Amino acid sequence: MKIEHVAIWVKDLELMKGFYEKYFAGKANEKYRNDKKNFESYFISFESGARLELMQMPGITESSQGIAQQFMGLTHFAVSVGSKEQVDALTEIFRNDSFEIVGEPRWTGDGYYESVILDPEKNRIEITA
Repeated sequence: MKIEHVAIWVKDLELMKGFYEKYFAGKANEKYRNDKKNFESYFISFESGARLELMQMPGITESSQGIAQQFMGLTHFAVSVGSKEQVDALTEIFRNDSFEIVGEPRWTGDGYYESVILDPEKNRIEITA
């Protein structure tokens, strides 16, 4: 068994598509549109075979939780970049491009080397070795 994809509701579909293509080498499919529901989406595919679905539709409400708050439900996803050095390098790229780093690079108690950043719409992404 494997997780086929994870989906995220987004405000700015094109901005988010560009983010995952630029920083994580994702490849987007052609935009899907359902005019009846006023729904649009992209599937972003990654080298590993994992996919991320970015979805947009009017009427989807934002979370009432602040970005610093933890809450029940899906809270982050992790992207493995292969090494401690790559975690550090990508974290610095995000810092230089003015993205918020909410977890500086570190070894965790369970043996992961990771940092945590917020994407343009404040979704948490762990960058792991």
